Amino acid sequence: MLIDDADSVLIVVDAQPGFLGKLDASLAAEIVDRIRWLVTLATHLDVPVVVTEEEPDRNGDTADPIVDALPAGVSRHLKEVFGLAACLPILADVERHGRSTAVLCGLETDVCVAQSAIGLHDRGWRVAVVSDAVGAPGSAQEQGLSRMRDRGVEVVGTKGLAYEWIRTVVRADDLDRDVFAHPPAGITL
Repeated sequence: MLIDDADSVLIVVDAQPGFLGKLDASLAAEIVDRIRWLVTLATHLDVPVVVTEEEPDRNGDTADPIVDALPAGVSRHLKEVFGLAACLPILADVERHGRSTAVLCGLETDVCVAQSAIGLHDRGWRVAVVSDAVGAPGSAQEQGLSRMRDRGVEVVGTKGLAYEWIRTVVRADDLDRDVFAHPPAGITL
């Protein structure tokens, strides 16, 4: 079953300098740009966006390009546990939209993204992780993706997700000027 934009919530997990700094600088920049673009696309498609931050006093606030793309009224939630499903205020924000598919991007793949994805999946959510919009240093990236895949979490790429959300040539043409004209780094649409 394809991922439906009308049933999705985009969750940006801990896309903060403290975590991005553990990655190669060019990879970190690509991930930030992909998340920024996914937020922009989600906004154009009326997909709700939820943002988490872990210890912002230590790890910094969500990366500026992502914050700049957020629609008005989106809260950045303090996440005091690794898996957001165990944080009731964040879970309430995710659930309040009445959708059943959580699409995750952010950091770190093997810890906060994995624990959040598995926790939501265990609560009955359909969960997809955007593999090229998440990051972790070294082998932790593939370890996290493998673990999630093994637990029933879907793994999708930025481009694939975009076309699943859009579905038709007409919708793609409508987005061409606003969204597709500025694809994220390393993605050809």
